[in-house]
Amino acid sequence: MSKTKKTLTSTLASVLFVMATIILSVTSAYAQDAPEEVKASTPYNIGDLAPLMEKKEDGTVVNEYGPGFVEMVQESGVYAPAFDFFTTSMLWTCIAAALVFIMHLGFACLESGLCQAKNTVNILFKNIFIISIGVLTYALWGFNTHYPGDAWIVEGWLALKGPIGDLNADGGSTFGYGGLDLAMTGYGDFIFQSMFAATAATIVSGAVAERIKLGSFMVYATILVGLGYTIAGSWHWGAGWMSSLNGGEGFKDFAGSTVVHAFGGFAALGAVLVLGARKGKYTSSGQVKPILGHSMPLATIGVFLLFLGWFGFNGGSVLSANPGPLGLVFTTTTLAACAGAIAAIAAGWVIFKKPDLSMALNGVLAGLVGITANADIVSPAGAIIIGGIAGVIMVGSVIAFEKFLKIDDPVGAISVHGICGIWGTLACALFDTTDSGYTIGGQLIGCLAVCAFAFVFSVILSSILKVTIGIRVSEEDEVAGLDVSEHGQPAYSQPPVPTAATVSV
Repeated sequence: MSKTKKTLTSTLASVLFVMATIILSVTSAYAQDAPEEVKASTPYNIGDLAPLMEKKEDGTVVNEYGPGFVEMVQESGVYAPAFDFFTTSMLWTCIAAALVFIMHLGFACLESGLCQAKNTVNILFKNIFIISIGVLTYALWGFNTHYPGDAWIVEGWLALKGPIGDLNADGGSTFGYGGLDLAMTGYGDFIFQSMFAATAATIVSGAVAERIKLGSFMVYATILVGLGYTIAGSWHWGAGWMSSLNGGEGFKDFAGSTVVHAFGGFAALGAVLVLGARKGKYTSSGQVKPILGHSMPLATIGVFLLFLGWFGFNGGSVLSANPGPLGLVFTTTTLAACAGAIAAIAAGWVIFKKPDLSMALNGVLAGLVGITANADIVSPAGAIIIGGIAGVIMVGSVIAFEKFLKIDDPVGAISVHGICGIWGTLACALFDTTDSGYTIGGQLIGCLAVCAFAFVFSVILSSILKVTIGIRVSEEDEVAGLDVSEHGQPAYSQPPVPTAATVSV
């Protein structure tokens, strides 16, 4: 062995020895210094909690960790898991919120990829505006309108409240805000729900792409997110009138197949009907002329980002880190998305005689939308069926809207979110494994109410904008592309066109 190799071997052996010594020393020190509740899981009696509690003058006992803490300690047997559960749940809520935030990047990539290059900047601009205005309006009045408590203007139907205020006032870092079922602080709840709020307007953004005035859309998105979405959402998540559906069991929509996705899909339908189709989409005889997207790689990246974000969208809707439902929701979400993709690929291949990537991408999203209402109550087999049916429904719906109804939706948002959102909501009654009493009738009533409200709200809002400031760009601007006409900034630099003066002989 050469001298160099011997030196390297000796050095490596020394490094490994030092590392092993450090690891053993740290491990030993930690074992010696670990607190009693970590080293041993000796059950706590109620008397052991006395230092954590105090008795008020009226005889009632309170504790610094808020309502539900004592019950959790008694149930789990030890103190540490109780607080660890809360901390882990709060951490998971914030991670889930970040994942839902990533979905807005996914929407931006998908929408711009499926549209023409000349409108890319416009689409990206709208998406950054939507998330920004969505979070701000949700803080100013949306959150408290969404969850009005006892401050209804019209009981169960309408609430308009003000800014969020101090959301730590009822608990801070304790169980005081939502108890064990909502194991998070008020701020954790707000930031997670605010990521949902902007999604409705993002769905509309793709459907009206390539011909809507930027200023008009900005006004539309602000009002839709700030008022329309929060009012409709309060009917379900704010303990509104939908709580009495299904024989008192309440309307079932776990993470928003109806109150987020179908709301956005039918709002998009209303806006598209007022706006009209893109120039050149249909011939004078009504035949469809495909307008191809400029970047299928960008669209594909968008769908994978949305798939990733959906783990936060559905997983975060467990509202804690409860391992049982969290694992189930992750599994059913994944199975439904994959089944939606395979079903859409198969259906598209049969119809178009070739494998269609755009149908495969929207098939993933169709499966995800379909499982969003029921991810916590269906079996893995049920999730596969729900996702597969959603994929087939999406393909048929896209064709029907484009070919027969002459509704121009560049990204298929109405079909993916609106139609598949309805399917996912009804599937709660068909595939429920918990015997909770959800019925087709009860689910249909709630679903139709939200969809009708979204559609009418959108038609009225779009029509007002149309007759006031105008909603559609001029024909010249549409032909030139909104990047240049609205922003003066093309997305992609163009190489200079060669001229006689620049071409060398």
